[in-house]
Amino acid sequence: MTTPETDDKSHADVGLVCALPIECGALLERCERVRKYTADGFKFRGGVYDGVRLAVVQSGVGFARARRATQSLLTAHTPDWVISIGFSGGLLPETKVGHIAVANGICDTHGNELSVDCSIPENRDRGLFVGKHLNTDALVRTVEEKQALAERYGAIAVDMESLAVAQVCRDEKRPFLSVRVVSDDLRADLPPEIHSLLASTGTERWGAAIGAIVQRPGSVKDMWQLRESAVTCAGRLATFLDGVIRQLHAAGG
Repeated sequence: MTTPETDDKSHADVGLVCALPIECGALLERCERVRKYTADGFKFRGGVYDGVRLAVVQSGVGFARARRATQSLLTAHTPDWVISIGFSGGLLPETKVGHIAVANGICDTHGNELSVDCSIPENRDRGLFVGKHLNTDALVRTVEEKQALAERYGAIAVDMESLAVAQVCRDEKRPFLSVRVVSDDLRADLPPEIHSLLASTGTERWGAAIGAIVQRPGSVKDMWQLRESAVTCAGRLATFLDGVIRQLHAAGG
């Protein structure tokens, strides 16, 4: 896309919104000239990915923060495309940890729903699922909860931020995608201590993790396994985004 914005050094070809730093870490490791700053209470990172200018904002967990972070991203970097990225819970028996879930629509538990113009073809044999994403107000931790949500809403994955990002992009008339990697599936419940890993700051996460270990010493093993799995999932997400980012840029935004 050729616009006056492309002459602005702050302009990004693609903007990405994630809740947690680990969700975008593997992608940023593949970028050149990475810079970071804080604005409006959010952490921003920017870099060049194979000639494509990226801007990433870390929103923190939840709808309200994701909405404000997206608005801040659009104001600061005027991206041609916005992608909501990060981890999600798989809601189908076929989805496994590490699979990719791309949204062709997003709904929440309050009756809000919007469609997403998505031309990415599904390939379940290769772990690529395309379908509705569901947003909830709280982390969905148990298999029983996920199965109930899947039956009620017909969604393939659940997260807490993508609808907020989509709504802002709709209002601001910016093209949008939601690309999620399945970080937990229907094989087992997440441990109760998962909440300690979702705190908004590193200090809060560290304090919550220490408290969880004191309450249940065995939780340290569970949290370590979650961390290792999260790193792997972030790598798979980055690999898939490689193709998406290249295609968006080649199409001219």
